[in-house]
Amino acid sequence: MNKKLGVWMLTALVVGNMIGSGVFLLPASLASFGSITVFSWIATAIGAMLLAFVFAKLSTLFPKTGGPYIYCKEGFGNFIGFQVAYNYWIYMWVGNAAIAIAFTSYLATFFPQLATSDTQAFFVTAGVVWFFTIVNILGVHLAGRFQLILTILKFVPLILIAMIGVFFIDAHNLTYFNVTGKSNFSALSGGAMLTLWAFLGMESASIPADEVKDPKKTIPIATILGTAITAIVYISSTIAIMGVIPMPQLQESTAPFADLARHIFGDWGMYVMGAAAVISCAGALNGWILLQGQIPLAAAKDDLFPKRFGKISKSRAPVFGIFLSSILITVVLFLNFNKNLVDQFTFVISLATLAAIVAYLYTSVAEFVVYVRHPDKADRKTIVKTLTISGLAFLYTFWVTVSAGQEIVFYGALLMFTSIPIYGWMEWQKYRKQLHGEN
Repeated sequence: MNKKLGVWMLTALVVGNMIGSGVFLLPASLASFGSITVFSWIATAIGAMLLAFVFAKLSTLFPKTGGPYIYCKEGFGNFIGFQVAYNYWIYMWVGNAAIAIAFTSYLATFFPQLATSDTQAFFVTAGVVWFFTIVNILGVHLAGRFQLILTILKFVPLILIAMIGVFFIDAHNLTYFNVTGKSNFSALSGGAMLTLWAFLGMESASIPADEVKDPKKTIPIATILGTAITAIVYISSTIAIMGVIPMPQLQESTAPFADLARHIFGDWGMYVMGAAAVISCAGALNGWILLQGQIPLAAAKDDLFPKRFGKISKSRAPVFGIFLSSILITVVLFLNFNKNLVDQFTFVISLATLAAIVAYLYTSVAEFVVYVRHPDKADRKTIVKTLTISGLAFLYTFWVTVSAGQEIVFYGALLMFTSIPIYGWMEWQKYRKQLHGEN
């Protein structure tokens, strides 16, 4: 039991997976909408908490490895379960490519040649992916300890700079409320789509359930606590940055937190925050590589992914799933070899966010369907409250999907449709095995 993940390691996994590259890069992107995006953060924080409550509740009903995949499989059946597992797995390794790119981007603060040399940037980015791949192959407990240490190292400077930055706010900077020329609702919605990227991962605690101490108690605590902590950091730090750095200047920033630190402390502050950003990306990458083998592991146990994904090592690591995912990350990095780091990041997070939204949409409705299919799991005293939360979580996720725009939703649908022939192939393989067994 002492080799399993406890409350603090699991909370660190949730916080570490959310506070990654997003919080450091997004303030500059949000500046193109204006300070109205503070309310986008608040709306997204509320939506994320609603989703966190859904995941927390479902984790008590099905405390098994797989998170969204397990819940959707139990609610909708094998096909939707596979579709969620497939999209979520894509989201994880594509998202890991984005986090690794952001790591190299911030490392360029100290090694400027990384911003100008595609070859050096590729090898550094791929190198950090494979470093954490090896850490996770050595075992989930080692990865969990790494995550706790890295989360503390990045969380402390983030919250300190936000608290200190409040005292340097110029109220005039916050008057750039909506600079889009569109309606306030349109600007709010556009900001909400971007801020969701920074909250992806609130479900992290539910995924490695087999590796958690007392999962029915630990997972809900870690999910809700981790999401709440992250929301406080995001909102307070965005207010500080937008209040200190004039909006036109913030729009041009490639390192908003480092620029905030430079405004307050001078050049040395910029380097400290640059280091915090590097550590943050490293922590997020470690946490997501820990999880990228867990979803296929759960699906393989149900014969929905190839059996090789279901094998675990002596250190309880799903080696094949982790290893193959990291190979695919490397392929994504290589295919984007000739783009600059910012363009790479923007392209990759669009793919990742859309794949994750599919899992969130299905999961928010899965709770209702679970109670229909498994009435013994319904608590009559809290059923109305529970279903209200899941309904609001669905409406929030649907709103964000609409806010993404036609082009992004189109590519997201195409990505989801690619799961259909793969599922057909897996069913055919199972049918062949059954025939062979009968003969």
